[in-house]
Amino acid sequence: MSEASPRGTYLVIAETLRSEVKGHEVLPSESSLMRSYNVSRNTIRRALKALEADGIIESTPGIGWRPVGGGDRRTLDERMTDLLAEDALSVGDTYPSEAKLCERFGASRTAVRRVLAQMEGNGVLATVHGKGRTVRALPTPARRS
Repeated sequence: MSEASPRGTYLVIAETLRSEVKGHEVLPSESSLMRSYNVSRNTIRRALKALEADGIIESTPGIGWRPVGGGDRRTLDERMTDLLAEDALSVGDTYPSEAKLCERFGASRTAVRRVLAQMEGNGVLATVHGKGRTVRALPTPARRS
């Protein structure tokens, strides 16, 4: 931000984000917002917390900040597992790269890696040196309550 605000910079950012949040499935990352507004992470977090307190946005682990009631409500684990069926992947097919998964789901690389490790541990994916990850087995459909 180029000039100081008597209201508090975080409130100015919160108001700007409030008008921009509609139409987004996921808000930009905190790092991206820091660069956009040229402020510290603490200022961005205060702005996001103000919007959360107003019931405008919510934090979803592994996904980030998104509008309340908007977008895909599945966890990152569910979305990455469901990708097998959505993309009609079979045993032996190449699973998307970390970069493509981060872009597709708007999630951090750390969150994507955590789910990939879990999928490998469950025997769904296998890492092939020089080829990336491949589908090792298709998960059995989980019953959702």
